[in-house]
Amino acid sequence: MDLAGTLPAAPALPAGMTTLGLIGSGNIGGTLARLAVAAGIDVVLSNSRGPESLAELVAELGERARAATPAEAAAAGDIVVVTVPLKAYQQVPVEPLIGKVVIDTNNYYPGRDGEFADLDAGVATSSELLQRHLPRSRVVKAFNNILFKHLAVLARPAGAADRTALPIAGDDTAAKTAAAELISRLGYDTVDIGSLADSWRTQPETPVYGTPYAVAAPFWENEAAPADAETVRKAVEAAER
Repeated sequence: MDLAGTLPAAPALPAGMTTLGLIGSGNIGGTLARLAVAAGIDVVLSNSRGPESLAELVAELGERARAATPAEAAAAGDIVVVTVPLKAYQQVPVEPLIGKVVIDTNNYYPGRDGEFADLDAGVATSSELLQRHLPRSRVVKAFNNILFKHLAVLARPAGAADRTALPIAGDDTAAKTAAAELISRLGYDTVDIGSLADSWRTQPETPVYGTPYAVAAPFWENEAAPADAETVRKAVEAAER
């Protein structure tokens, strides 16, 4: 596969961006909120249980954070992260996300999500399903291949020798650039692996899923380890369907 290459690190947020919206505030969502606040970005968190259920997390995050409904978080975010179980993707609000960059962190786990025929047949990816649901948004796949505990501790400043890279995929070049700029601010380099159709290369049980970011396998039982862009690129290229 001819990968598109590593997107350059950006020292600033996408032009005019001040707020990250989060639809889903579990392990990945909560970790991204912490990284964003640490980077000086306001966050609006939401989940399926209501804003009141996020009071403890908001209190931990401080004045840059507030809780809202999914529709309110979608409307408030300059970039919005969707990090909900795949089985709930059709509950993501559509109208507030029109024209926005939407970062999708999801993976397909049939035991949790039920069976999706197109995914089982390999004729679509989970991010393509979300893109179909959000036809006027610009979906970018990211953050789905790293354990939240490792994501929390591997962030480094731009230019650091041990800076870790994350794969991203999307059908819109400008959206991928905006996502990469945000991810850089959060502490990570990015490797552009192509379109949403190519994002199967980062799904569970592929070489880049979890393992490059741990000192040993199984990754979920071991401490974090940096993985640079070349390591990530090679792991993505090694994926087989």
